Amino acid sequence: MTSTPVFRPAVEADLEAIVAMLADDILGQQRENTSLPLAQSYLEAFAAIEADPNQYLAVVELNGAVVGTLQITYMPGLSHQGAWRGEIESVRIASSARGSGLGRLMIQWAVEQCRQRQCRIVQLTSDRARTDAHRFYEQLGFTASHKGFKLTL
Repeated sequence: MTSTPVFRPAVEADLEAIVAMLADDILGQQRENTSLPLAQSYLEAFAAIEADPNQYLAVVELNGAVVGTLQITYMPGLSHQGAWRGEIESVRIASSARGSGLGRLMIQWAVEQCRQRQCRIVQLTSDRARTDAHRFYEQLGFTASHKGFKLTL
């Protein structure tokens, strides 16, 4: 990586780049709508995330361009003696920046954000089809400790 990545909170002007990254794979192509103007649902979701102090939607810039995104949700819980958890979601890197080590920096940055919020657990989920991502997360010290379930409504 030739320049220093800049991590910052996302702003509404970043939404087009974020949605484009979410759509830039086989799973995202089926779920996301990149047509402009963006659907109102994206704007409403962004507003809800921005208003919630337990949400952090981040972007990563290189040379002034948004090339990465992720979301951290901070969750209080009673288990583990009242431990807070950080849940990392929607980790995406623009195709132009893949393979540069940016993903590793992003996850390390997100884990540090969780440490600063006194989280004792950092967790994430990854679609079963993303086997390369699973190896990547395991290399970073994450373990596949649970089996997850979802119900689409």
